[in-house]
Amino acid sequence: MNFISNLDLISGPLPVVLAVLACIAGAVLLLRWNRRWAISVVIAAVLAAILAWAINWYVVNVAALSAYDLPLQVIAWIGVGVFAFLLMVLHLVSSRWWRKILAPVAMALVVAAVAMQVNIYYGAYRTVGDVTGASTANISPLSPTTAAKQPHSALPTKTSAQIIDSWVKPAGLPAAGTVKSAQIPGSISGFTGRTAYVYLPPAYQAPSRPLLPVVVLIPGQPGGPADWLKAGQLKQIMDAFAASHQGLAPVVVVPDVTGTDSANTMCMDSQIAKTDSYLAVDVPAWIKSTLTVDPNPQHWAVGGFSFGGTCALQMATMHPKTYPSAIDLSGEAEPALSADRAVTIQQAFGGNTAAFDAVVPLTLLAKNHYPDSWMYFAAGAQDARFTGYMDQVSTAAKSSGMTITTHGVLGAGHSWEVPVKAMPLALTWLAPRLGLAH
Repeated sequence: MNFISNLDLISGPLPVVLAVLACIAGAVLLLRWNRRWAISVVIAAVLAAILAWAINWYVVNVAALSAYDLPLQVIAWIGVGVFAFLLMVLHLVSSRWWRKILAPVAMALVVAAVAMQVNIYYGAYRTVGDVTGASTANISPLSPTTAAKQPHSALPTKTSAQIIDSWVKPAGLPAAGTVKSAQIPGSISGFTGRTAYVYLPPAYQAPSRPLLPVVVLIPGQPGGPADWLKAGQLKQIMDAFAASHQGLAPVVVVPDVTGTDSANTMCMDSQIAKTDSYLAVDVPAWIKSTLTVDPNPQHWAVGGFSFGGTCALQMATMHPKTYPSAIDLSGEAEPALSADRAVTIQQAFGGNTAAFDAVVPLTLLAKNHYPDSWMYFAAGAQDARFTGYMDQVSTAAKSSGMTITTHGVLGAGHSWEVPVKAMPLALTWLAPRLGLAH
């Protein structure tokens, strides 16, 4: 069972084998030698293209899973899947008995390969276990013993000092950190989030815990906190960072700020939910009261991917004293429920444009000065829309006094490849701010 759960869906042999089988299956669906069939194939291809765009329209305008059109590459793959389905229908209507048996099997192989290619683009599921949930099923809850603060045994470090200066790696320190699940209550905001996850680095397991810095990470939308563990490879990234910093790394907290996979709260206090208050008040209060961490906000950061990147930007501009450092990975210029800005404002603020404009990042960056804030920006080099947002927002952030850096991830679109490749660089860049390097 572990062998199946660990099968690689991104770069292993499985995608290659499935692609080869899909090509053979596609030939079975396509190849019939008569003029009438050729005309039917052309009609099916045109209809498939129309339906692919219709599916894109539905995702954006009805299901509201995205405020923007899907990437052209993804739409094209959807069209291939629809085309295979239409060819199967044609075979079921008019073909020999053996083709009627083969056609559904061939269609299923093509559709499976299409799903695999869409997944490869987004990098959402890296193993079969990610799809089934097996990769996160055995994560245990944060126990009182693990969570409890240790005021007498914690290192007597000044919270304004560099942690690295007072840290001596003890013998027998584990090489890897641990991941726990937790429930973070919305005591002030009233927001109810799903299960959150906490990464505790090796140093957290030391007999005398140092007061560690904190990084709060927000996933994309649609999605949930577990995406950072699966698609974002959070534990692997943090363990690698800890290995190069004598076991030291931030405590990472991944809260839920949407409530469901498809919901979009925009990380704002609005008619939808009070998730700005949740992230700015409830989450920090829970972290400080539950975990052994450095309470000094100068050693705290917030980050995220896509929706989460936008959210990190919002926290950095709305609450610079709570989150003076931020990591914006493929974020938007402003939160959105729809490509139509008026729809967003109507649903979230009852049509009050002034109320919405007052809390969007670009307004705040133009109005305020942030000399003590640092922001790391990254986006996929092949993701023109979000690279444009990165350039626009980073320019505004620099003008507002922030210390910023930008990174275009080569070969990546709007996918989890951006966090996987950019997070190690972001952590290294922020390490002096977090007290983990000079």
